Amino acid sequence: MNTVDAGSILLQATQGEAFTQIQNDALLSSSLWVNIALAGVSILLFVYMGRNVTNDRARFIWAATLLIPLVSISSYLGLLSGLTVGFIEMPAGHALAGEEVMSQWGRYLTWALSTPMILLALGLLADVDRSSLFTVITADIGMCVTGLAAALVTSSYLFRWLFYAVSCAFFVVVLYALLTEWPTAAADAGTGEIFGTLRVLTVVLWLGYPIIWAVGVEGLALVQSVGVTSWGYSALDILAKYVFAFLLLRWVAANERTVATTQREPSTGSAPADD
Repeated sequence: MNTVDAGSILLQATQGEAFTQIQNDALLSSSLWVNIALAGVSILLFVYMGRNVTNDRARFIWAATLLIPLVSISSYLGLLSGLTVGFIEMPAGHALAGEEVMSQWGRYLTWALSTPMILLALGLLADVDRSSLFTVITADIGMCVTGLAAALVTSSYLFRWLFYAVSCAFFVVVLYALLTEWPTAAADAGTGEIFGTLRVLTVVLWLGYPIIWAVGVEGLALVQSVGVTSWGYSALDILAKYVFAFLLLRWVAANERTVATTQREPSTGSAPADD
């Protein structure tokens, strides 16, 4: 009983320390508060934008897109409160070896839940087959989970980069689908133009995440400010989530008939007979 109580006290102390440190760092706390505010506004805006959407397929896209800011606001509240923030000691070989640094591990939880919704919305828009959609979303979750491992490993500097490499390999699978397979499906579905815009936005912005990891505190520590790194991630989230979602929902609301007619016809397994 005493052991459990001691562990609980330590957990609360760690959260309290994280909360205090975040509140005392204007750069860090502002990067979180801005996202909470924008996520809240986005939720209200997206609910309003989808009020007249009636087609099942269009509503499916709308629901997946609405989950993006819903997940984000929950995540950023967790970060700001210190709930999903911890302190880890960097291993030998790291530029900050032996030093205790703040790890915003809750961001990886956010990405593991929100980025699949982005891909689901894109896949539905492009009317890709379910096997491709499943493969890409699974690879995306694998990318986030192994990215989390890279951020939290403290036993070996080498293993941090090995997990990072595996995460990037999963990312290549996602990029391959977005750049080669899904554009063809979108063109066939009549949604190629908007898909192309959203694809470029997604690919360019998502490439920024591993770059920030590599140069930030978690990687090479070329940038050692947690606040600067946090703003880098937050800026990418604003564009890759809220701006992306707004562009998608605005197009879906204005082109519901196109979305309704892109549903993939199931194969009957036989060709029609000639007269």
